[in-house]
Amino acid sequence: MIEGNQAITLWNKCLLFIRDNVNATAFKTWFEPIVPLKYDNKALTIGVPSPFFYEYLEEKYVGLLRAAIYKEIGEGTELMYSILTDKTNQITVNIEGTKRSQAVQQTNVQNANKTPNPLQAQVVQDLDPHLNPNYNFDNFIKGTSNEFSRTVAETVAQNPARTFNPLFIYGPSGVGKTHLVNAIGTRIKELYPEKRVLYVSAHLFQVQYTDSVRTNHFNDFITFYQTIDVLIIDDIQEFAGVTKTQNTFFHIFNHLHQNGKQLILTSDRAPVMLQGMEDRLLTRFKWGLVAELEKPDTELRKNILRNKIRKDGLTISESVISYIAENVNESVRELEGIVNSLLAQSILFKRDIDIDLTQRIVRKAVKCAEVKPVTVEDIIEKVCEYYKVDTSTIHTKTRKREVVQVRQVAMYLAKKHTETSSSKIGQMIGKKDHATVLHACKIVKDQVDVDKAFKAEIEEIETILKTR
Repeated sequence: MIEGNQAITLWNKCLLFIRDNVNATAFKTWFEPIVPLKYDNKALTIGVPSPFFYEYLEEKYVGLLRAAIYKEIGEGTELMYSILTDKTNQITVNIEGTKRSQAVQQTNVQNANKTPNPLQAQVVQDLDPHLNPNYNFDNFIKGTSNEFSRTVAETVAQNPARTFNPLFIYGPSGVGKTHLVNAIGTRIKELYPEKRVLYVSAHLFQVQYTDSVRTNHFNDFITFYQTIDVLIIDDIQEFAGVTKTQNTFFHIFNHLHQNGKQLILTSDRAPVMLQGMEDRLLTRFKWGLVAELEKPDTELRKNILRNKIRKDGLTISESVISYIAENVNESVRELEGIVNSLLAQSILFKRDIDIDLTQRIVRKAVKCAEVKPVTVEDIIEKVCEYYKVDTSTIHTKTRKREVVQVRQVAMYLAKKHTETSSSKIGQMIGKKDHATVLHACKIVKDQVDVDKAFKAEIEEIETILKTR
């Protein structure tokens, strides 16, 4: 740890930079009262005199603070606040500085869910990208289960429309898809502020399309979307079964792609598993790169919890963190919800966050339906039983047609009824790779669409799985 006087030296360098970028009154009011406390493990902790002081700095000057720290101390240096909350008893709370991007303005929460009128944004400066500046690469916690998707996302952000176009990211709810695509859009706005970037949910796109037809502004709707440089569509699976919206998006997709514009799409399932989507769209979704965002593994869940705890200024033991990470494994949202519940319970009942309180909260939160979720092992067992094939056979290298089909059906059902990643399914069924699983899913889906007898078999197996 660098001692306090060395932290003072670092902060004084930052002050020289800050002084050159604000007027004298603002400097005297908001920066002179700050006290540098320590610099430890690439984190600078500064003391501020009140919660209001902290909130004002975060609202007005966080970009300047971060720029000064990065320039004088080093890229990636974290900013921590020690906030004096009780002057009488000298009680302080430590909170991590925000990593919110300054390239994107915070959208008013009250207006965030309103349908934007495409006709109101004809120039770059007028276009609200509808990105969340709090979702960026700096606070997207990296782990083995999301490393590939994050790397690809950063590559696209550095060189939009020059690498993977379109970029199709899929995975179950709560694994960070929305965070990641917002991070791409935010980074692009930082690097290329002149680009017209737009994040929109598939649902909102559909609402806009319907309104444009109803109000005779369809041509304006098309024209607006054809001016976008980076189009991010979240939850594309919601286009399923909506033929007219799909047709409209098909033409917008073609125009943007042909003109060298970047398209980024998310879905809760791989393209081969999307039902009710036109083949010509599915084909285009696979033109660039399809990347899976898997559920966070235990180590990543621990890191997500540590980050959330540090950001909220809490003190929670490693044993509590480990317990939560090992027992709450569905999504990042669920992890964060547990921490919020612990904080509320701790304040309400004036007790420490210990293992007993944690166990009680976790048991309530993950006490889902009594029905045991379907596992890949269940699917292997029931599929082999249905087709009268020994389970060991599908793990061999045999290419016998009947065995190959059993293997493909098991992969298809595992992908459809579990949230296991394609690579993991491949390892568990015949030690195959990710691409083989996706190919198997496509083969089975195509056969289900044209072969009624085969479709009936699949549905019968699904019924067996539900009543096991």
